[in-house]
Amino acid sequence: MQQVTIPWLKSIEALNPVPDEQLQWLIDNSDHQELNEGDYIFKRDMPLDGTIFIVAGRIRIYLMRNGVRSELVSMHERQVTGFLPYSRAKVAIGDGIAVETTQIMMLPREKCPELIRDFYELTQALVSLMSDRVRDSTAIIQQNEKMMALGKLSAGLAHELNNPASSIVRNAALLKQHLKAQPQLFAKLLAVNLDADKVAAVKAELTRILDSKKDDRLTLRERSRLEGELLDWFEEHEIDDSDEMAENFVEQGFNSADLDAIYRHVTPEAAAPVFRWINDNLLSEKMVADIHHASERIADLITSIKTFTHMDRGQDRQYAPVDTGIRNTLTMLGHKIRANNITVVQEYDPELPPVKMLVGELNQVWTNLIDNAIDAMSAKGKGTLSIHTRKDREFAEIIIADDGPGIAEDIRSRIFDPFFTTKEMGKGTGMGLEVVQRIIKQQHQGSVKVNSEPGKTEFIVCIPIESC
Repeated sequence: MQQVTIPWLKSIEALNPVPDEQLQWLIDNSDHQELNEGDYIFKRDMPLDGTIFIVAGRIRIYLMRNGVRSELVSMHERQVTGFLPYSRAKVAIGDGIAVETTQIMMLPREKCPELIRDFYELTQALVSLMSDRVRDSTAIIQQNEKMMALGKLSAGLAHELNNPASSIVRNAALLKQHLKAQPQLFAKLLAVNLDADKVAAVKAELTRILDSKKDDRLTLRERSRLEGELLDWFEEHEIDDSDEMAENFVEQGFNSADLDAIYRHVTPEAAAPVFRWINDNLLSEKMVADIHHASERIADLITSIKTFTHMDRGQDRQYAPVDTGIRNTLTMLGHKIRANNITVVQEYDPELPPVKMLVGELNQVWTNLIDNAIDAMSAKGKGTLSIHTRKDREFAEIIIADDGPGIAEDIRSRIFDPFFTTKEMGKGTGMGLEVVQRIIKQQHQGSVKVNSEPGKTEFIVCIPIESC
């Protein structure tokens, strides 16, 4: 094994100012071990035995996420982990495993009182290392949480984009096929040789009917009755393709009285070509409208994604409406909301001005809180998600509530603890609410509280409108 010396310890930047006699005490009171590849240095949820210096080799620290072990950080020689003075960590948050032959030096935890009492400079150096570790771990965890938040959205987002994209492809193919039949249909229409006055009358009647139609949604029974009525009308007037035409005319809001109004302006031999021509135009307009609607849906989703991820802006604080981020989050989670039969109630205070914020960070907050609310209601197969905003003096208050089973009183005080989760294996990481609290309290100087009882849980986020 490599011998640990005072010069070796001083090569660790934080320990360089520490007096030699204190470093010698550290060497003399530490355990020196050599680990093989695959050996555990510590295990998740087990007590931390001491302060660990990696002398040679390499270790990796793994966390459990969604039932799968994933790497948090890789540590090399001259790095320090494990228990540190004044740390609140009592147990390991993950598994520390040697990935090659590794030598460590560990100062036992029971030596910590003596360290703090007699060796001020060494204690201060180790506390400095702890601060660096907390900062680095926080950055890594927060970035991982961002990736997990995007992961939660990816499946639903793919579904959201797939529906309008498939609609565009389907309708474009139908329209192409439909347009191929236009020359033949046009030839049949010319063959009946309608005079100009009748053509103008048919066009005027058609315009009048379409302009007078309301967007009334028919019940299945009403639709079936109207289709039967139009089917009988077409058969009575000896017009072929009556099934398809009856369905399309009903969908466009026509009834038998409308067909009579058009029929009065044509000769009996011209009726079939004229009504096929009308049907053809209605179908073309419908397919184009469907393509336009699907394209708008994709454009709206892309706008929501762009705003949600905030990828067109810098990371500085800027003024933005709170409700914009919440609306975009609801769009991103739209598939999950519909899949769980969730009703969304939104009440945004029009008097609430734009808030100075880190937009991307707050979007992460809304994602965690709304996603948790949906999960809480999913067991009963339906629920109501309520979102309210209001101006409270110099603060913006945002309330996100659900009517799920509530949070048990005995665990309510722990829900913001790192890695605490009430979800079953594979559904929770235990990082979401801790990250929510950190973003609100540390980055926005705000607060987040929870009130819960069976049938109603609400998270109350309060942030200053003019944050630092």
